[in-house]
Amino acid sequence: MRRAIELSQNGPAWGINPQVGCVLLSPDGETLAEGWHRGAGTPHAEVDALTNLAAMTLPPATDASASTCTDAAPAASTTPTPAAARGAIAVVTLEPCNHVGRTGPCSQALIAAGIAEVYFAVSDPGASSGGGADTLAAAGVRVHSGVLADEVEQSIHSWLTATRTGRPFVTVKWASSLDGRAAAADGTSQWVTGSDARADVHARRSRSDAILVGTGTLAIDDPSLTARTPEGTLLPHQPVAVVIGERGIHPGAAVLDHPEPALEFRTHDLPAVLDDLFARGFRSAFVEGGPTLASALLAAGLVDELVVYVAPLLLGGPRTALTDLGITSMVDARQLDFVSVDLLGPDLRLVARPRRRATDVTTTTSRAVTDDHTDASSRAATGRGLGLGEAAAATSPLTLVTPKETPDVHRNH
Repeated sequence: MRRAIELSQNGPAWGINPQVGCVLLSPDGETLAEGWHRGAGTPHAEVDALTNLAAMTLPPATDASASTCTDAAPAASTTPTPAAARGAIAVVTLEPCNHVGRTGPCSQALIAAGIAEVYFAVSDPGASSGGGADTLAAAGVRVHSGVLADEVEQSIHSWLTATRTGRPFVTVKWASSLDGRAAAADGTSQWVTGSDARADVHARRSRSDAILVGTGTLAIDDPSLTARTPEGTLLPHQPVAVVIGERGIHPGAAVLDHPEPALEFRTHDLPAVLDDLFARGFRSAFVEGGPTLASALLAAGLVDELVVYVAPLLLGGPRTALTDLGITSMVDARQLDFVSVDLLGPDLRLVARPRRRATDVTTTTSRAVTDDHTDASSRAATGRGLGLGEAAAATSPLTLVTPKETPDVHRNH
């Protein structure tokens, strides 16, 4: 299972699908083949492993009958089923999926291949894709769940949280001085932290579906909201820039140079914004929108993780990293648990998550989507299923902003 976790990390951390790894073993424990999921529209980890096993044990295919799962939604029976798979054991990080869409159901692919036993760590929380374990058991496959469940929970924590809550996993980031100031009294903030911390921020951006900013920060700092290398070149994956606020994007803003069209929400209804992003297939949102947006999300209980970079300097003054959270007493303080504490050059990086109370209940909503089998693009195009209600769909606060053709030099962020 630890090898399957390692394999899963080869897949993209962004997108509608989770990172999943699979190891196929012979009955005596010999590794036969490995696989992982490479992103929406590609074979899932189990089918990838079966395909890799077929490539080692079958002669080259001479017709289309030997093709693998693709965007054309082939049936599970088209997956090569070499004799070596008969009676084999599959070890997979997430419960095999159980529905048909752009790719076939992994539960049926395993059954068709003759897999005799399946070990998985975490049950699939998706409303439509879950239940693969029951399908496998009904077909006579021996199924074991919960293997290294805590480790897999951490490896795909953001995706599991998003799927269970029905909104993107929200990470709020800020950089501040040791006394909690995000900028000097005159408003200057470039740079509070050093190059190592800034490189880490860009790496985290590149693993996110969206990067959120408020219109106040957009007007003051004019960020480009791209993910870049220390040399300034764009990283391969770019988060979609999401601008929230009634003022909108001002003409000439650097965000208009972003390689992905920006999404503009002229509203302060943060739950509706997150509903919309989830319906579009976004499972993670990285927030760099300044103290107003960060504080609003925290006050509303919509933040799943904090990433805070603390520089060894003092600034004083009024430019705090957060504003009012509506907390008037220590008994109302928001309790957090540290996930990690690390030095990045001269700066300290703190990662913390809200402490879950015994009374907190995690629910899987009916709109939860686990992978590319659901046509999120069609819902987005019509305005339906965006969590805004039928009446609001016609007047959704969303505006799609087309980027400029010629990018300028990236400024500030």
